Order: sequence, then C-alpha cells, then structure tokens
Amino acid sequence: MPQFFSNKRLILLLVGVIVLVALISFSLKDRQNATLPEQIIKDVVGFGQSVFSKPAQYITGVIGNIDGILNTYEENKQLKSRLSEYAAGQVELTDIREENKRLLELIGKEDNLRQFDSIHATVISRNPDQWEEKVIVDKGKADGVEKNMAVITADGLIGKVILVTRTTSTVELLSTENLNSRVASVIADEDPVYGLTVGFDKERSELIMKRIETNTKIKVGGKVESSGLGGIFPKGLLIGEVTEVSTDDYGLTKLVYVRPAAKFTLLDHVVIVKRKSVTADGTDGSDTAGAEADEKVKSKEGEDES
Repeated sequence: MPQFFSNKRLILLLVGVIVLVALISFSLKDRQNATLPEQIIKDVVGFGQSVFSKPAQYITGVIGNIDGILNTYEENKQLKSRLSEYAAGQVELTDIREENKRLLELIGKEDNLRQFDSIHATVISRNPDQWEEKVIVDKGKADGVEKNMAVITADGLIGKVILVTRTTSTVELLSTENLNSRVASVIADEDPVYGLTVGFDKERSELIMKRIETNTKIKVGGKVESSGLGGIFPKGLLIGEVTEVSTDDYGLTKLVYVRPAAKFTLLDHVVIVKRKSVTADGTDGSDTAGAEADEKVKSKEGEDES
C-alpha cells in the first residue's frame, strides 16, 4: 500500500511536468491571438503599470520644471548683473569723455596734436642714385597734399613731403644725408626725453637723435616718436627704438642712435598725414635749431682754444 502511494505521487509529478512543458511550448508559439488566461494576466499587469507609471511621469515632469525654473532664475540673475556692469561702464565712459572735454577747454587745447587726416598713396618712382634719399608718390595738390606733410607706413615714420605738383609729390626720407631734415622727437618714458632726430648713419643704418642734455638718463630699447612740438608733424608717429647712447664730439650733448621702425629700402604703399591742429614754423624741417646748435659748438671751440 505505501509503495502504491509513492508511485502515485511520482505519476502525478510526471503528469504535472508534462502539462507545464506543454503550456510553455504552447505559449512560445507565434500566435496571433492570446488565450483567455493570457489576456487576463496582461490586462492586470498593464493596469498595474499604468497606475504606477503615470504618477511617476508626473513627478518627473514637475521636478524637471522646477529645475528649469531655477536655471532660468540663475541665468536671469547673471544677465542682470552683466547689464548693470555694462550700464556702469557706459556711465563711466561718458564721465571720462566729459572730463576730457573740460580739461581740453581748461588748458586751451582744443586741437589734439595726435589727430591727423590721412591720404593714401603709392610709390611710383624712385631714382637709383637717390634710393635712400627720395621717392615720388601718386598724390599731389589735387588730393590735398601740401609741403612738409609727414609720410608714414604701417611700421612708422619714413619722411616728409618736400615738393608737390598737381598729381605727384616728392618725399624726402629720414635716411637722407640732408642735415636740414629733422624731426622734433621724444623718447617715450615715465620722464620723456625731448630732442631732434637729425641725420642718418649709413654704416649702422640708424637714425641719430641729438640736442639732448648730457645729464639726461636714457634707456636702451626706448621708443622714439614724433613729439608734435616741431610745428608740422603730428604727435605720436613712431620713429624707431633706441639702440645706443653716447655723447657728441664736443661733449656738449648726448647722441642717441635709433633703429628705424620702418624699412626705407622696400616702400610701396604709404600714407601722407596732415595734422588737424594748427601748424607753425618750428624745428620740423627748419634750420633754426641747427643754427643755434652750431653757434653753441663754435662758442665751445673758442673756449677750448683760449
């Protein structure tokens, strides 16, 4: 009897396994329609998923909206800060302009020595015998060019106009041997050093700055510019850079050698400049300063001979 029950249990287990395998096989078949139990199970599971997914999606959307609002608030705050800085900058700029205008009126200097009108020109002729002396450009009186106007390139000052016709102009370069060609200059520093750029050392290919007191301190590497005090040239035209400082033959003044900023050998396009402030007779191109210096030299020679 006990053996019968044992066999009966085994038979029931085998039948159950067979039924389970059959159900699994049946459910794995590619069928177009689900059975009633499957439909019931799918409906129950789908309802449960919808019950939990919709609140979850709602909460996720709310959190996303809050995060977006916070980001928008921070961006708006930053933009307002920048706008305030911009407004403050505009106010400061306006104040500076007004202050500058008042100062100009106070010192009676309505004309800025740095301001100038420009006339673009092209070099059309260059005499091989005077290659380092002069060039001819394609702008003249008809274009507003006048004698003694400064001429520059993108690198710096190269010379001045010495002869003008209706359609052309002759430019004398700073590398000329004409000692009457001079530019009122300044070595830009905390304590500016004023003098005259006169002459050109062909061996060194450098300009010479003179008329500087012997006790003046000058740094090598300083930038030399037009001072605007010569009466003709605008202020601030770059001439070159200090390479060496020495004294003249008589020990009266210092000599400063200046490496030109512009290259005189290769000239194509140039700019003729006319300063807007009133021009006057001065050291730019005149012989006055040279005559005064010659008198000082002669006087010194006389003292040495006596």
